[in-house]
Amino acid sequence: MTEHSTGRPLQIPGPSSAEMAQMTSGDHPDTDRVSIQSNETKPNGTTKNTQGVKEFLRQSFRQVGEKSPFSPNNKGSKATRKVDSARNDLGSVHQQEPPSPTLTPSSPVANGNPSSPAARKKSLSSSLSDPTMMISDSLVKRGASIRRSLEFGSKRIKAKICRQGALTPFKDDLMVEKKEEGEEVCEEIEESYTLPEIPNTPLSVIQISQLIDKEELEEAHLNLLSLRQEVQQEIEQCGKDSPMNLAKKEKDLSLLYKDLRHKVMDIVRDPNSSPSRNKGLLVHVARIIQEEDKDAVGPHKKYHPGNWMEAWVEAVSEGVKAKLESIPLESREQNGSWLSVHLGLLGKAMVEDLETVKKELRCSYPPSFKVFSTYVKSYHGIVGQHLKELQQQVTELKEFYALLKWIIKDYQSDRIIGSPSLQPEIGECESTGLLLEDNFLDQLTEKYCCRMKEDIGSSLDKLIEMEIEDVWSERKLPEKGDDGFPSSKFPMDIRVKFDSNVKNSKQIDAELEGKVISSCLEELKLFPKSFDEKFRDHCSTAEELRAEYQITYINSFSDLQQHMEGYRDYCPEKVEDFRKEVKWLIDRRIKDLEEEFKEHVKPYLGRMLTRKWLTDDDDFKKLCSCIEKLSQHCALIRPPHAQELARQLHYHVVKEYVSQLMRNDYSCKNQKHQKAASKIHEQLGLRLPELFEEMNSTHEWLHPLGVELSGIIGQKNTMDIKDRVWSLVLHYPDISRKHLAAVLYFRGVKRGREHQQILEKLTDLKTNIAGDKSRVLFCDMEVINRINCLSNLPFCCLRASSTQT
Repeated sequence: MTEHSTGRPLQIPGPSSAEMAQMTSGDHPDTDRVSIQSNETKPNGTTKNTQGVKEFLRQSFRQVGEKSPFSPNNKGSKATRKVDSARNDLGSVHQQEPPSPTLTPSSPVANGNPSSPAARKKSLSSSLSDPTMMISDSLVKRGASIRRSLEFGSKRIKAKICRQGALTPFKDDLMVEKKEEGEEVCEEIEESYTLPEIPNTPLSVIQISQLIDKEELEEAHLNLLSLRQEVQQEIEQCGKDSPMNLAKKEKDLSLLYKDLRHKVMDIVRDPNSSPSRNKGLLVHVARIIQEEDKDAVGPHKKYHPGNWMEAWVEAVSEGVKAKLESIPLESREQNGSWLSVHLGLLGKAMVEDLETVKKELRCSYPPSFKVFSTYVKSYHGIVGQHLKELQQQVTELKEFYALLKWIIKDYQSDRIIGSPSLQPEIGECESTGLLLEDNFLDQLTEKYCCRMKEDIGSSLDKLIEMEIEDVWSERKLPEKGDDGFPSSKFPMDIRVKFDSNVKNSKQIDAELEGKVISSCLEELKLFPKSFDEKFRDHCSTAEELRAEYQITYINSFSDLQQHMEGYRDYCPEKVEDFRKEVKWLIDRRIKDLEEEFKEHVKPYLGRMLTRKWLTDDDDFKKLCSCIEKLSQHCALIRPPHAQELARQLHYHVVKEYVSQLMRNDYSCKNQKHQKAASKIHEQLGLRLPELFEEMNSTHEWLHPLGVELSGIIGQKNTMDIKDRVWSLVLHYPDISRKHLAAVLYFRGVKRGREHQQILEKLTDLKTNIAGDKSRVLFCDMEVINRINCLSNLPFCCLRASSTQT
């Protein structure tokens, strides 16, 4: 309906009542907002008669739609009524219908200059003469608009079908059926995008806000763009003197943009809250972000400050963070394995979410969004921050281990990032690992090693307490192992715990393995001294079992140290430090055994080579009995410590035996030197070497001493002694004149010419014979000088003295 210049309304006859019934008989729920507004009521109460034209146009539009290639009635269409439903779900095309076809003198016409009075008059005359031509022109324009909108809508419909796995979009925007091995197929929508027609007249602010609330984002956005153009045009017309209502419009526009941005980001944060709804909305979300970022550098930036793409990335991260926060996290009191359980759920949720992104969400975005890569990078960062927060709650060794293992090994394994279901896209992402602070992993490793040291130290203290309670306090006899040597149980406990820690760390990382070995050895180094201190405190009075305990712990620590030698290639310095500490303890235990033995044999050795010794063998028999008992002890000590003990005591017995000659307490008279020589040969030359050979003593060089001394002492002719000195000096080059003088004194040669000649022979031999200087025996013997001081004077001095006399 339009008005003439005279103001009278022009009545355009509508269709007949029969035609009206036919057109309205179909089920068409859509209501044309602009057409409804065209049924205006005049001030005098009459209504413009445009209902017939409205219904006629609607029927025509429906016929045009049915001819669309995507109409369900079209035989060439592959789409079903589900496609039609999908079109409705997606908001269809949100077309903005043109104003009702009422003509006024000021209305534009299709041809000619609409602002020309002559054109308006010509158009009006032609319309009055043939109103059906005007309707036909409008139908043509309307049909073209609908076709464009349907083409745009079909792309949205195809995207939804794609997300359901039925179709796959190609670059030429064709859809083909594609199913490979039963897997859902998903690819991004096309990058190119044509913005639908923007309404000439935007909806009201309230209506746009309602559209945003209802998540009809495409229509809301188009009306926002229309409102923005309207505001911009008014600004250009008004210049600097903008009215108050324009400022209000600008404020409303900014608020609407803010609401739209919040709604868009809410959908991005939680795209899976309602898949059937949000997956379709994500298509509009992506297009809105693209469109707004295009205008971000223009004059419209003040209405929507900030980069929409950056906001989208931030929203993705916030969604990922919310996802992680929803994963159950029990307390240590509720579940001792709380961290392992949580990390397992975390990895599972991450893989499932990324699989959804790969198979479904990726279809709703153009390739430029790099959706999968963005989600992966967000997970890397958010999970890294989450792990930092978890680390603050970790106190136990197994918790540190679980956290390190998940970060270093599990995260990159095929259970999470390396999952086959995420390939090959995961390998194409720029970010390939957790985004952690530079020193986070080093700090975590350091805390893990420190906690392991504490755990090792605590375990070692408990082992000492068990030894006190189960063995020392009960005076329990040590048990023998499978190899026949007595040994305690604690070395095996230490080995198992040590090896377990090393094995677990090796499963994570080779570098971590080295740090764990170093930390454990550093703590283990303190164990020998702590153990020795407790042993001396609790076993000082256990005389009857003291030797057995010492032998047991010599074997135990020797076994432990030998096992730790296997880690020398990893930490040579730490292993060497531990070896020194073990050697210190073993030396102390061997020293205690030596001192105990020396204490037992001291009275027997002190009575050797005396007058009583010459007639009584009881002391020597008792000495041999102690040596035999020592031999039994050495048989229970693992090599090489048994040989070391035998060697030390072999030397001690021989030295103390011969030292009795150096006391000059007894001198053989009346041919007693031959009997003494015979006993020395039997005892020092035969019996003692036999006993110490059984103990595997390595001091074989001590064996000839009895033969050499007995040969000198047993000589009938004093002058023949000089011939025996050569052999003595050869075997024992450290013998001195005073030592030989003491031997001669026992022989009964106290002074005289022969005495001095023998000593001079010794001096000559020591000058000419270079014996084994490493064999030191006589130097450790103190000579008690109780003979005449003249016996040590050279022979030439004695001869001069006798001549003067």
